Amino acid sequence: MNWFLTLDQADQEFVKQLVHASGSLKQLAQVYQVSYPTVRMRLNKIIQKIDLIEQNDTSTFETKIMQLVIDEKISLDLAKQIIKDFKEEKHE
Repeated sequence: MNWFLTLDQADQEFVKQLVHASGSLKQLAQVYQVSYPTVRMRLNKIIQKIDLIEQNDTSTFETKIMQLVIDEKISLDLAKQIIKDFKEEKHE
């Protein structure tokens, strides 16, 4: 369960609350006092993070760059360009 330890504290707490709510997103929305779609969107982001963490063929660098995309800190196009440039530089 390394993926859980890799999540930040806020995401770990969210997963914990989800378990306490027996998987009910409606109940979780009440706990966080937000709408159901907001909870669903956050859960989708956490799922993306977990999927990214579990990809064995991805380098640590690529994982970190894609994490920035999931966190909406950079665009997907920029991430792809950074990874492409990194790979080209690495093979020179």
